[in-house]
Amino acid sequence: MKMNNTNPCGTEAFDKVYSIGYQVNHEDWSPYPRVNNLRQTFLDRPYDIDVERFRLVTEAYQNNESAPRKLQCAYAFENILLNTTLSIYDEDLILGEIAAPAKASPIYPEFSVKWITDEILNSPFEERSNDQFYIRNEKEKQEILELCKYWEGKCADDLINVRLDEEQKKGSHVGEKVFQTNNYHFAGIGHFAMDYKKLMTLGYSGVIEEAKTHFAKLSKSDPEYGEKRDFYKATIIMLEASKKYITRYAKLAEDMAAVETDEKRKQELEDMAANCHVISGDAPKTFWQALQLFNFATTLIQIEGNGHSISYGRMDQWLNPFYEADMKNNEITKEFVLELIEVLYVKMNNPTKLKDKGTVKVRNGRGFGGESLTIGGIDKDGNDATNDLTMLMLEGSAHTRMMNPWVCVRMHENTPYELKVKTTECTRAGYGHPKIFNDGPAIKAMLSKGVTLEEARDYCVVGCVEPSLPGKEFGWLDAGYVNTAKMMEMVINGGRTLNEIELGPNTGSLETYKSFDEVLESVDQQFAYWCDQLCSCLNIMEDVHRIVKPTPYVSAFFEGCLESGKDMTEGGVKYNGTAPQGSGIATCADSLSTIKKLMFDDKRYTGAELLKAVKDNWEGHEKIYALVNSSKVPHFGNDDDAADDLFKFMFECYCRHIKGRKNLRGGDFSPGVYTVNANVGMGLYTNASLDGRKNNEPISDNMGPVHTDGGSHDICGPTALVNSVAKVDHSLASNGTLLNLRFPEEAVSGVEGRDILISFIDEYIAKQGMHVQFNILISFIDEYIAKQGMHVQFNIMSSETMKAAQKNPENYKDMLVRVAGYSAYFVELGKPLQKDLIQRTELNF
Repeated sequence: MKMNNTNPCGTEAFDKVYSIGYQVNHEDWSPYPRVNNLRQTFLDRPYDIDVERFRLVTEAYQNNESAPRKLQCAYAFENILLNTTLSIYDEDLILGEIAAPAKASPIYPEFSVKWITDEILNSPFEERSNDQFYIRNEKEKQEILELCKYWEGKCADDLINVRLDEEQKKGSHVGEKVFQTNNYHFAGIGHFAMDYKKLMTLGYSGVIEEAKTHFAKLSKSDPEYGEKRDFYKATIIMLEASKKYITRYAKLAEDMAAVETDEKRKQELEDMAANCHVISGDAPKTFWQALQLFNFATTLIQIEGNGHSISYGRMDQWLNPFYEADMKNNEITKEFVLELIEVLYVKMNNPTKLKDKGTVKVRNGRGFGGESLTIGGIDKDGNDATNDLTMLMLEGSAHTRMMNPWVCVRMHENTPYELKVKTTECTRAGYGHPKIFNDGPAIKAMLSKGVTLEEARDYCVVGCVEPSLPGKEFGWLDAGYVNTAKMMEMVINGGRTLNEIELGPNTGSLETYKSFDEVLESVDQQFAYWCDQLCSCLNIMEDVHRIVKPTPYVSAFFEGCLESGKDMTEGGVKYNGTAPQGSGIATCADSLSTIKKLMFDDKRYTGAELLKAVKDNWEGHEKIYALVNSSKVPHFGNDDDAADDLFKFMFECYCRHIKGRKNLRGGDFSPGVYTVNANVGMGLYTNASLDGRKNNEPISDNMGPVHTDGGSHDICGPTALVNSVAKVDHSLASNGTLLNLRFPEEAVSGVEGRDILISFIDEYIAKQGMHVQFNILISFIDEYIAKQGMHVQFNIMSSETMKAAQKNPENYKDMLVRVAGYSAYFVELGKPLQKDLIQRTELNF
């Protein structure tokens, strides 16, 4: 039955109230029984480790050991696509997995295997305190161990380790963890969004013809002929294999339809088969076909490599032509569009990624992580781009309430009121989505990378935090976490950690400084040294990935690669960068505030006394401990210039020492200031600090203020916090910033609570914050926009609710919380991270 297709706001009123916070036994899920069944089936599945990809990729490499590496990658990809077991699940409408059953993790030996062998033998995956995975039986366990032997010495991890010098190693994850580069050390490249519009326009056959055209023009007079020839050959092999893979699904759907007795399901299977036949080569013709092609294209990226944060671009923009055409021709209804979106949302949670124990300690989560879907914002001409799909995609998020996708709403001064309200109602529902990005500082940050204004306006969000250009930028984003609090240890203790490990240069100590300016100069020198170590490591890692694991498949969907004959790992993409993030900035700022106030301004304590207090982990120094955790020492987050100026100094110091460095692909380094949830893991390796932390406590998260076991340092409410955060120029962190905020459910209840939150966000955006995440709503949105914050995210959840989930986890299995750049099931997080979430300041208006 056709519906009235004139409602511009989706299928529901823009101000529909979904719920206020998480509710045990919540029943207001999707209006589509199919979606609810698929969602429950997902929740009931175990997290398995699947061996099939491992087996197939190893077989291909063994059979092609003399082939050039790009072709080895192509043959492995082809072997997987032609031989992996396919499945079509009951009630599903979108086909395609990552060469493993739903919720089962493949293994990617191209990057690292030593940790897999070690953990099977010594630290079983199923015995982890969080992020457990299960090997199905002893036979498969032994097969994994045997396959690992072939890859020993051949992985990216192996080649990186032998090329790092002792100075680099001592600061890395194998040493004292001043910086950690696990993402690209143990896994593949990611944190990008391909050009989905290109694929939707040309189809696989069109892209193959483009590759062949460029290949035909390649001259043997080109000194790089051999490498470029291999790239084109590999790309064509992989795109042809993709067509065959999709055709295999079409045949499976046809075979299943032939024996299906339920007429409705029979028709669905026939329709899916027909969709697959069309998109196996040609461009999609309908909205359903476009969604199906999107899922194949994305999961194929994940099959090729296992990089984090394979994101979806501005999905409400590149999908809209198919939606509008189908609606105009009465080929589809809004209800079916929404049902397809919700089926897809559930399916987006199927891919899982096995990570090493070091990584999961720093960053909890069993998904690929960072599957951001961007909606809203302005178009290339600067006009508001909100459309009907914008609203439908928010409705789908509110109905499914799952970890993925990570919905990101772009806002600006002229964002429609209806979108602000819809966004706020999703936020008030308390499942951690969406996150909000401010177009003003985000576009300014993109311009600082050298892109055009038209391109900058078309940015999307990838991963947790990072603005990027879909199909035009390979930014090596989320390249490494820099523990600035660890650097501060060396500032106060002569280049040594507090437990007297010689680590950095001796730039002075609290026992030698004669002025506060000397302290600031020491900070600058330590940052310069450690940024040298970090960036040199990252350049080595990039070179190893270029040699060991090029990615011809996804390179075909980035501007510049087919034109130049260069893989994205070789610098073929139009815009290249490398982007590590500074973590613990507020910990450093409040530590500086303690030194300035107590040592130099008031002369209440000597440097030796302060240094001894932290070396003793504050034990026996309770009076100083209470003082530094009190309001008698200025703290960041309270709209106090004395403290906020020190945060600004730390922020700008980190950005200055990263920005503008050159990488191997001809691009520049780009700083970010965020931790996601790594502040918890980094705190486990960090001694006590002068902000009032004790040994092993989390360092400060993202752009947020300090909260220690001694108390939260922001005590003046959300407006004062936003004022503090807005005093820095967020656009300097062109790799993104992040502010987490948490409100109890009662703070945002009713129309008044909703409108206060909207106003708050508006003001923050006007004041140039880049990114904020909320546990609360609309008044806050207005304020955030006004103050030009870049990115904000909210948790609408009280401490009491989270404590109740700790006590009775069986009642809260599907309770999502906004951790940082992502949402996760609270009861699946490690205890240290749960504690950190509970300790974050609970704000109120």
